[in-house]
Amino acid sequence: MTATTLTNKNILIAGGGKNLGGLIARQAAEAGANVAIHYNSDSTRPEAEETLAAVESHGVKSVLLSGDLTRPEVVTALFDDAEAALGGIDIAVNTSGKVLRKPIMDTSEDEYDAMFDINSKAAYFFIKEAGKHLNDDGQIITIVTALLAAFTDGYSTYAGGKSPVEHFTRAAAKEFGERGISVTAIAPGPMDTPFFYGQETPERVEFHKSQGLGNRLTQIEDIAPIVRFLATEGRWITGQTIFANGGYTTR
Repeated sequence: MTATTLTNKNILIAGGGKNLGGLIARQAAEAGANVAIHYNSDSTRPEAEETLAAVESHGVKSVLLSGDLTRPEVVTALFDDAEAALGGIDIAVNTSGKVLRKPIMDTSEDEYDAMFDINSKAAYFFIKEAGKHLNDDGQIITIVTALLAAFTDGYSTYAGGKSPVEHFTRAAAKEFGERGISVTAIAPGPMDTPFFYGQETPERVEFHKSQGLGNRLTQIEDIAPIVRFLATEGRWITGQTIFANGGYTTR
């Protein structure tokens, strides 16, 4: 019987220094997991160090790692370094992403490439390296977006860039399933973090709130427990995209 707790498990979190990733890291450590925390750039290092300190306060093993995940060799090094620090990785969670709200007619090739590099390419190679490195009966979890089920304007490169991850998830679930590895994606609604607010006007923020349960945005506290569930009792769920967004979108 596969263990259904995080005690003594080793978890790698891409984008684990702040916001949702930071909360997942803290909760995993509180539950007894060892945590490898990835952050992207020097600008986010202070927040990642705060998360590291919170994780270490629970007496578990932890390590802080950095790198641009749009480069496949960096993703390979991330898993190698996490494994060297913690031992074999049991759970890999990718919360990284980049958002842009812009009409198609105004979107440049550079913007398109940047959006697909982080939201699609990085996600693909993260799943690939997780498949190569994870212990048997492990879990791979990717954060996507509720906009995958939306009919809306402005987010063509964001929702479009996250869209392929659904198929990556399904394919990986089949390919890694013989080793007992589950692969899932979670699609939150617009989250109450700085990631969201930079793209929207106050009026549109109120509209987004009105579309969710209780007239509010998705909170990181709504999503982190679902990650924990998928990594423990919920590991029988695989190949799925779970829309956890208070009814913001559905299909």
